[in-house]
Amino acid sequence: MAMGSRKRRERRQEAFWIPAAELARPSGHPFYTRLNELLDQAGFDPFAEDLCRRFYDEKQGRPGIEPGIYFRMLLVGYFEGIDSERGIAWRAEDSLSIRGFLHVGWDEDCPDHSSLSRTRHRIDEETHKAMFGWVLQRVAEQGLLNGSTVGIDGTTLEANAAMRTIVRRDTGERYEEFLKRLAKASGVETPTREQLAQRDRKRKKKGSNQDWKHPHDPDARITKMKDGRTHLAHKAEHAVDLETGAVLAITLAPADQGDSTTVVETLAQAGEQIAEVAAATNDEQVGARVNPTGPAEVVADKGYHSNGVLRGMREAGVRTYVSEPERGRRNWKGKPGERQAVYANRRRIRGERGQRLLRSRGERLERSFAHLYETGGMRRTHLRGHANILKRLIIHASGFNLGLIMRKLVGRGTPRGLQGRLRFAIWAFQQAARVGLRVIVGILAERSSLHRKEGPRRASCLLNIAPRPHPGCRFKT
Repeated sequence: MAMGSRKRRERRQEAFWIPAAELARPSGHPFYTRLNELLDQAGFDPFAEDLCRRFYDEKQGRPGIEPGIYFRMLLVGYFEGIDSERGIAWRAEDSLSIRGFLHVGWDEDCPDHSSLSRTRHRIDEETHKAMFGWVLQRVAEQGLLNGSTVGIDGTTLEANAAMRTIVRRDTGERYEEFLKRLAKASGVETPTREQLAQRDRKRKKKGSNQDWKHPHDPDARITKMKDGRTHLAHKAEHAVDLETGAVLAITLAPADQGDSTTVVETLAQAGEQIAEVAAATNDEQVGARVNPTGPAEVVADKGYHSNGVLRGMREAGVRTYVSEPERGRRNWKGKPGERQAVYANRRRIRGERGQRLLRSRGERLERSFAHLYETGGMRRTHLRGHANILKRLIIHASGFNLGLIMRKLVGRGTPRGLQGRLRFAIWAFQQAARVGLRVIVGILAERSSLHRKEGPRRASCLLNIAPRPHPGCRFKT
């Protein structure tokens, strides 16, 4: 057989016409193939088209991105761990398996990032929430949603804004200009950078959100991140079903708002989602068993412990399991309702069930944060404005919920997890084969003539295993 060369391939004349039947058809990724089967059986594309029909015109304008392709591209951002829409468009153009998932033909161009961004701007937030609710219904049909016990927690997302570009809210001055004005007012006409830095270190409350803002992202707030850095950020809050791990609601708030302030909106949205899903799926034919009355128990960390929150939930008929911080002796004069709520919550968290729920809160909630923001790539946002960021987060959380269904059907919730499962299966088979081989060789060595002077050593060298000494052997191992 003659060896080919690169020059020979470069001189080859390609055919002008190629029949479509003769084109190479690589097999798609098994995860995306199975996910597409799930979405097609549930009627994903017809639902998306009916939902977004009012945002498209039949005659005017250039052809836009199909709603099914648009939402699928945002789902690719979660499954592939891509943070920016530009990266999603590049990945879709580069991968044939993702093209198959998007239903984009080999002779068609994938939507670019500018078309993806323009479509996101035109489709409103309520439509994205409706798609999130549709995915929750599929989760409920698989028996992965109950809605009785809800865990709530929040985390910070790094904003697409730099601290060095913040300006004063009252005068619009940049940070360095403001320091120079302070130096001139104190008698220093031409301050150096060292003098400015020294003066800045002595000032108190120099990073107050009441005084400073970002000119292009006013929703971002100055806050301390998880790693200790001070940065402009947003606050994302999750409501998660603690029995299954499904995300029930996701809200976005300024990063300087406390947990006791944002929990009301998050719990209200979770209750609305649970009621809608229960009305649509609680049927004998479907088999879903979602609590139609909404959350009956709320589990949270000590950041949510406040008199007003506990009393409000008690009056609403919701049992709380909120960790209580060390506050010393309390004064309950004139606060009988708050006292009863706090003492009832303290009694519950000290019980066996309360301890179990608090442990599951750390497991279920932290898992959703890890999947969405660490491996999902959304710890740092590339969009500005809460409306834009929340649209992306809603579909990101929808991908997480679809991953729960895929984990039930195929054993893994992401394409990378499915690939890792295959590698683990091969590694486990190899290890089992090696152990089995050693056991068989050991048994045969005991019952054969290999236990003589040279036999065991020679057999063990060939099989690369340590020789098993026999009481009758005279050589040293």
